[in-house]
Amino acid sequence: MAGWWPGGIDRWVRNAWGRWFGRGTGTARESSGDYGERLAARHLESNGFVILERRYRTRLGEIDLIARDGEWLVFVEVKCRRGTDKGHPLEAVDARKQRRLIRLAEAYLAEPRRRSRSSQASPRIRFDVVAVIDRRPDGDPVVEHVAHAFRG
Repeated sequence: MAGWWPGGIDRWVRNAWGRWFGRGTGTARESSGDYGERLAARHLESNGFVILERRYRTRLGEIDLIARDGEWLVFVEVKCRRGTDKGHPLEAVDARKQRRLIRLAEAYLAEPRRRSRSSQASPRIRFDVVAVIDRRPDGDPVVEHVAHAFRG
């Protein structure tokens, strides 16, 4: 049974309840996203990145990871998929998503307490995308990191 209300409103209510009250009623997509973000952070740290923020949230949306890579302040979008049958995870970062990430980065940089963490008055910024293809239980996940994925 798809749900008790046309259009899947019951699914929306379950997900909203989980977000609002922190209950374990989230979707599989949310737990897959958490898993992907953990793998992406681990991958970036093993390549010398320093993770500054995880899940930076504003009323505009959320940035998955914010990291320092040498002189770069890096805003990272993480996309996790269980396979590529519905397209590669990198394809999900379209122009609309890029514009939203740019606005979120501007909001982050506008906050005085955040600017102090970036260790430079005007840091060089870039936008990276990390794709995680989860092949469980068949094998290890594949992590692909695209630096300078788009311009801000």
